[in-house]
Amino acid sequence: MMNIVVTDGYTLNPGDLSWAAIEKLGRLTVYDRTPAEAIVARCQGADIVLTNKVPLKADLLAQLPQLQLISVLATGYNIIDVPAARQRGIAVCNVPAYGTASVAQHTFALLLELTNQTGAHASAVAGGEWVNSKDFSFTKSPIMELAGKTLGVIGWGNTAQQTARIARAFDMRVVYYTPNKKEQAEAEWLSLPDLFAQSDVVSLHCPLTADNAGFVNSSLLQKMKPSAYLINTARGQLINEAQLADALNNNILAGAAIDVLSTEPPAPENPLLTARNCIITPHIAWISKEARTRIMAITETNIKAFLEKNPVNVVG
Repeated sequence: MMNIVVTDGYTLNPGDLSWAAIEKLGRLTVYDRTPAEAIVARCQGADIVLTNKVPLKADLLAQLPQLQLISVLATGYNIIDVPAARQRGIAVCNVPAYGTASVAQHTFALLLELTNQTGAHASAVAGGEWVNSKDFSFTKSPIMELAGKTLGVIGWGNTAQQTARIARAFDMRVVYYTPNKKEQAEAEWLSLPDLFAQSDVVSLHCPLTADNAGFVNSSLLQKMKPSAYLINTARGQLINEAQLADALNNNILAGAAIDVLSTEPPAPENPLLTARNCIITPHIAWISKEARTRIMAITETNIKAFLEKNPVNVVG
């Protein structure tokens, strides 16, 4: 029987889901969290490791001779040294497309908070401002209508396309950028500089690679309209955070809404935590119960397929 170790299972299953289906596939050990110094000790003897955000790099893999499969409990797998795993005959698989609806929904939750400032207005009412107002309505900030505005999407995978569909329901124009233009994208392809210049909202939906880390920098931000917004529900490392904070504080763009940061949880000195009109949520775009249930089901499928010597969702 295979030994299966979950290194950091709490965010996936804080108690409202069940590991029972995976438990039937081997001897299962679930850790809520695993600090860096405990990774090797906890994964020693594991044939299969399930990890969400605990990294498995070459030096650690070298100390896990029994390991046969790494199944990432997410779509992004940049925490795994895939070439090193391949050299050691370790299969690596992920969970694709589980969060398409949830992440796109959260993208618009962030956008609507930027445009309508619902939280700020509700807090003002709770604080007595409406009771004491001389008028039947009041605003804490300007409210922007999305109809007719341009959404620039970086990437054109499942989540990007779902976000585009929602944008069209708001009567927005959709443009997109990927390094390779898609022939049937149902949206206009623009270069990165043109997309940042033309868009009223720029939303990131691309994977993190060695080539695009920090690509959202002062050069691109300077091209944005002063009324434009930036949204990131992809990976925090895509943005040069210090340069975005400077751009926000100097009114280069109107605001940003971020669900991911370069280090999570963030250091207290992260400049975006105190930047002007920067809304930050704690990496929750993926975390609906429906999406987490799909992760469980697809992970079960990944393990079963591997045990049947017909692996699926293999990356790299």
